Amino acid sequence: MSAAFDLVIRNARVATAADCFESDIGIRDGVIQQLGLQLAKGDREIDAAGRVVTPGGVDAHCHLDQPMAPPVRMADDFETGTRAAACGGTTTVIPFAAQVKGQSLRAAVDDYHARARGKSHLDHAFHLIVSDPTPDVLERELPALIREGYTSFKIYMTYDDLKLNDGQILDVLEVARRHDAMAMIHAENADCIAWLTRRLEAAGRTAPRFHAHARPMLVEREATHRAIALAELIDVPILVVHVSGREAVEQIRWARSQGLKVFAETCPQYLFLTAEDLGIDDSYKGARCVCSPPPRDKQNQDVIWDGLNDGLFTVFSSDHAPFRFDAPEGKKPGGEEVAFRHIPNGIPGIETRLPLLYSEGVLAGRMTLNRFVELTSTGPAKAYGLHPRKGTIAVGSDADLVVWDEREFVLSNDMLHHAVDYTPYAGQTLRAWPGLTIARGEVVWDGRDFHPRAGRGRLLRCDAPSLLPRR
Repeated sequence: MSAAFDLVIRNARVATAADCFESDIGIRDGVIQQLGLQLAKGDREIDAAGRVVTPGGVDAHCHLDQPMAPPVRMADDFETGTRAAACGGTTTVIPFAAQVKGQSLRAAVDDYHARARGKSHLDHAFHLIVSDPTPDVLERELPALIREGYTSFKIYMTYDDLKLNDGQILDVLEVARRHDAMAMIHAENADCIAWLTRRLEAAGRTAPRFHAHARPMLVEREATHRAIALAELIDVPILVVHVSGREAVEQIRWARSQGLKVFAETCPQYLFLTAEDLGIDDSYKGARCVCSPPPRDKQNQDVIWDGLNDGLFTVFSSDHAPFRFDAPEGKKPGGEEVAFRHIPNGIPGIETRLPLLYSEGVLAGRMTLNRFVELTSTGPAKAYGLHPRKGTIAVGSDADLVVWDEREFVLSNDMLHHAVDYTPYAGQTLRAWPGLTIARGEVVWDGRDFHPRAGRGRLLRCDAPSLLPRR
């Protein structure tokens, strides 16, 4: 006679976005079948011993194997990136299928399927990046892809190879409104950045630390204000990604006070790094922390913490953009130390996202356990049409779970599983790390070893995001 379950997690302190309760978790065929005390026997049993068990993390903003202009290349592909994610407690990732100007959107999606095929250890969905909204993209390709389950896309207001002008943004937002998709916006004023960059270069100020000088908070504030105005004109919700500064936060608070549907995301670099991490002198080591928007000052971190706790932010993502520091395909393009404008933008963080927030949020008393789950799992699953299959611990949901070990240690890069030669968070004292990561009922990380199964991850079809109004 077969056991009632494939796997039972015993004596769990289950935490969801709404509740905390003691329970066993019965799993069959990768799905949670039953919650309760003293469940029937499973073929395999794991004793959580009263430890906290949360839903697997949903990292809704990460970049894996995204095409770059040579010689630059991202360090993590779908194999190494999802390996690192799993070891850090994330069980679902949503990277980007990026359209290149002159390329069809469909071709970008096909290319990304090829990059992921047979490599991903975890379930994944794709956002789209719309960089060339031709009439064919707007009228045919984008609506068709939304119907097929690619229900979110990103719009850039900066970077020459990606940015759209205001009229193009309005065109794309109108498609989002008509077809129930979530538009994500990278809000920085490109013209201001270009003007400041030219002035800095003319003065010989090209070290990595001047990246932050070229992107002060006001360029994020202005672009956030403009993004909100464009969305208001179309009457469509938007989600402003990687919000870094108090001035952008103030714009979003104002929009919310007017009843506008403006959602927001932030990332670990705006809680745990500052502008000083880009350098206090002209050393090139600051290139490791070059990202956009850049980290701000120490006081600004408190503004981001407040926004995480009071509901301003819906999503906490890694914005993992992995480039090796000491490599010709990474932060030293062609093997050279280059001016800040040529340093590849982005930092690694797919594995450290959850432990950082659990340690310094939950265990430091700055955030409730329920809010941690909301920001790192339930919120992103709802924002991008994956809830309740992902993002919660409930009967019928996928058995994506993290059993937490609470212990103190100092983080170093050699503990991590990405393909990057550094972590910007090295030297920080953490208080927790996943003791077990379970993806659709399978243990993929046991606290010491990763259990690979490249290609086990499924491509997820996303529904209309549940944050959108029903028309």
